[in-house]
Amino acid sequence: MKKRMRDLLTAVTCTTLALSMIGCGSSGTDKSADSGEDTVTVGLLHSLTGSMAISEGSIRDAEVLAIDEINADGGVLGKQIEYIEEDGASEPSTFATKAEKLLGEDEVATVFGCWTSSSRKAVKQIFEDYNSLLWYPVQYEGMESSKNIVYMGAAPNQQIVPAIEYLLDQGYTRFFLLGSDYVFPRTANMIINAQIDAVDGAEVVGEEYAAMDQTEFSSIISKIEAAQPDVIINTLNGTGNVSFFKQLADRNITSDDMMTMSFSIAEEEVQTIGADILKGNLVSWNYYETTDTEKNQEFVKAYKEKYGEDRVTSDLAEAAYDAVYMWKAACEKAGSFDTDAVREALDGLSIDAPEGTITVNGENQHISKPVRIGEVKEDGLIYEVSATDGPVEPDPYLTTYDWAVKAGVQPLE
Repeated sequence: MKKRMRDLLTAVTCTTLALSMIGCGSSGTDKSADSGEDTVTVGLLHSLTGSMAISEGSIRDAEVLAIDEINADGGVLGKQIEYIEEDGASEPSTFATKAEKLLGEDEVATVFGCWTSSSRKAVKQIFEDYNSLLWYPVQYEGMESSKNIVYMGAAPNQQIVPAIEYLLDQGYTRFFLLGSDYVFPRTANMIINAQIDAVDGAEVVGEEYAAMDQTEFSSIISKIEAAQPDVIINTLNGTGNVSFFKQLADRNITSDDMMTMSFSIAEEEVQTIGADILKGNLVSWNYYETTDTEKNQEFVKAYKEKYGEDRVTSDLAEAAYDAVYMWKAACEKAGSFDTDAVREALDGLSIDAPEGTITVNGENQHISKPVRIGEVKEDGLIYEVSATDGPVEPDPYLTTYDWAVKAGVQPLE
């Protein structure tokens, strides 16, 4: 199959010629599943190299753990799961190329993959053209809903908005916004600006962006010190987090001096950066290794037995693990690996996950999830300091918030 002509960096459209070459609109059915073979093949697509490898490796490992567990328990619809693994190499264009291979050449039944919104957007049109499902495990900026993506991570009302609400309730009023220079941080900060603008006495005192591979943060830290915020809202991703926090520590700036609320630092990043540096700082997720459920105790035990006692779980790893089990449940409910049948089966489907019971919203293919604000402790783990009473329904476009509607919060492409 010839490769379609598309803009691999943005993956916004495909031409009529390209559509005709790939047979756009096919059912997305895995051929190995139809042929009576005893295996079904899925794709894993993550950054195993580059600036995002620090974060995405644990996601891949959680997916492999789930696949191994399911195979040991008899597989899916009587078939053992095999997987083909591709490296997105922290580049959106590479993600697009690899997605094209998995769907076009390998004809996998489905794909579990991506982290950054740039990588997700780079492959979105490809999955829509092939009518296949991408299981996306990461919290993100919202403002999107594709019938060919299952959004297993938090929508903004399940991470960003409640984190700001928590900080406001705790008396924080001066916010400095720092993020990597791509879609998620810029859209997240657009949302945060609108949310804070609606609160009397609260203000954003600075906003800065760093390149994904940036390692020098001295000038940005100087701007933060000059702005005198009482909290930094951190949407850096990948290795930038390591450089930023270590350079903060070099200036003897701790959480006692300036609190940081991070949206992309989980247990894996704490382990890399150092609990001695991050202790006392806040994060916002839906799950932590310390989450107190029976299912999580089983998950953590299995993860450490497979990968080593020094390994930690995280929100992203848990969501990736859940994605494989949700796919299994949907296939079994549908009695098929066919994309349309699986998608129909997803509507209202629930599973018992380590974070608690999670349910697919069939209207937008996002997940109802609990929200947990956490604090990094000296032992390198994250502990809840605040949590919702139960799952929060996804609202990816923030239509239920008056301040977002009035501000005209819109997607950033």
